Amino acid sequence: MIHARGLARTFRKKKQEVHAVVGVDLDVEAGEIVGFLGPNGAGKTTTLRMLTTLLEPTAGTATVASCDLITDPVGVRRRIGYVSQSGSTAPEARAGEEVVDHARLYGMSTAEATERGTQLFRELDLDGLWERQPKAMSGGQRRRLDIAVGLIHVPELVFLDEPTTGLDPQARANLWQHIRGLREERGTTVFLTTHYLDEADALCDRILVIDHGAIVAEGTPDQLKSQVGGDVLTVTAAEAAHVADVARLVGQLPGAEPPQVLDDRVVGRVPHGGAALVDLVRNLDREGIAVSGIESRRPSLDDVFLSLTGRSLRDTGAPEPAVEVTV
Repeated sequence: MIHARGLARTFRKKKQEVHAVVGVDLDVEAGEIVGFLGPNGAGKTTTLRMLTTLLEPTAGTATVASCDLITDPVGVRRRIGYVSQSGSTAPEARAGEEVVDHARLYGMSTAEATERGTQLFRELDLDGLWERQPKAMSGGQRRRLDIAVGLIHVPELVFLDEPTTGLDPQARANLWQHIRGLREERGTTVFLTTHYLDEADALCDRILVIDHGAIVAEGTPDQLKSQVGGDVLTVTAAEAAHVADVARLVGQLPGAEPPQVLDDRVVGRVPHGGAALVDLVRNLDREGIAVSGIESRRPSLDDVFLSLTGRSLRDTGAPEPAVEVTV
C-alpha cells in the first residue's frame, strides 16, 4: 500500500540547507494499522506531508495506494483519505453539508454522498448530528466527523495525523474502537501518527520510529520492547543521603546495567526483575537503607524511545522547517 525508498526533503532556513528527511525507506502492506512515531523535529510531519502529496520530495521514490507519488499525485489523492491534526471542518457549517461537499469534490452525486454520509454517521456514533454545527460538538464528535470526511470517498488508505490529541480518556478510548473498526470492518489500511505511546501500543500492528530524518527502528510493539532488554527496576530512596548506596546495590545485582540516578530515584535494568527485586530488598534491609518505593516492570515504548533517541517521544525539539529549497 505504501512503498518508499530514499525519500528525502531539504529546506532552506536562514540561508542554510536543512535536511529534514534524509532517506526514508518504509513499507506498509494492505490492511495494516501502522504507527509512525518520532520526537518533535525528527522528520515525521515532513514525511507525512510528502506521502500525502502536500509536499514534493527532494529525492527518492514512492508508491502510495498503487500510484507513483511523483508522476501521479492526483491518483494518490483520489485513493487516500487524510485527517489532519487540526481538523478540516468549518465551525459554522452543518456537519452533513461538510461531508457531502467533500464527497462532491471526488465526483460523487449529492444523493450518493448523502446516503454514504448517513451510513458513516451511524457507524461513527454521529446519529442525529447531521444538522449540527461542528462548533457545537464535543471534541470526540468533531474528531469522528473529521474521520467521516476523510472516509466519504471510500479510500483504500487513510492517514490519521494525531487523531486523539486534546481528547479526554473516554473520548480517546471510543475513537480507538472506531479506528480498529476501519481495518476490521472495512479492510482500510491506516497510517497513524501519535504522541501517545499507549495509543500506538494498543492500536498498531507495526511501529516505525523516525529520528534525525531517518527510520531508526521498526517492528511490532512487542518486538521493539524486546530490543531494550531486561526489566526496569525503579527504587525511590527515603532519604537523599542514601541515594548513592541504593545505586550501588542496584548496580551490583546480577546482570544489571549501570543505573541512572534521577533525583531521589534510581533506575536500573536487570535481566529478571522479579528475582532481582527480592535480592535487592534483602540487601537494602541488611544495610538498613529505607526506601519509599520500589517496583519492577517490563519495558515500555517510552523506554524504547529513550534507548533509541535519548529522549522521550514528547520531548520538545526544534520545529520542522517550513521554507522550501530546490535542490
